[in-house]
Amino acid sequence: MPEGLKLDTPRVEDGVAIWRIARDSRTLDLNSSYSYLLWCRDFAATSVVARDGGGEPVGFITGYVRPQQPATLVVWQVAVDETAQGRGLAAAMLDGLTLRVAEESGIDSVETTVTPDNTPSNRLFASYGRRHSAAVAKEVLFDAGLFPEDGHEPEVLYRIGPVVFPGAAARR
Repeated sequence: MPEGLKLDTPRVEDGVAIWRIARDSRTLDLNSSYSYLLWCRDFAATSVVARDGGGEPVGFITGYVRPQQPATLVVWQVAVDETAQGRGLAAAMLDGLTLRVAEESGIDSVETTVTPDNTPSNRLFASYGRRHSAAVAKEVLFDAGLFPEDGHEPEVLYRIGPVVFPGAAARR
């Protein structure tokens, strides 16, 4: 974990900061501010925020356990504020979140979608697979033609797993 930062479970009052970080990323599909408030209420257990020394969010990951595959955590969005970039925070958040959800819910795999042009996210999930000695399979989940706006790239599904979380089963 980068020095001076700590991982935490998001709270409803973090929704505005999470929305701002997503907006300022200029790479994420920005959801409504309302959706981030709901996410912090309803999916806090499967999401994470990184806080600076003053307790303010400087990064987040939103996720959920897939209803049809309860051993799979779907990572929805990952973003790090410009002030905290370049310190390995995204990887630390992903590792911390998946370990926590494995301990609490028993997940053993991770899914996410990434557009081909999102180099940082493609690197993040490939390196996650390597760090955890897990297979990484990729395939197009949503072709560009499915999106109503022009210029949206396809969303490539990453399936990572199985992931072994030493001691997670013993702590549940």
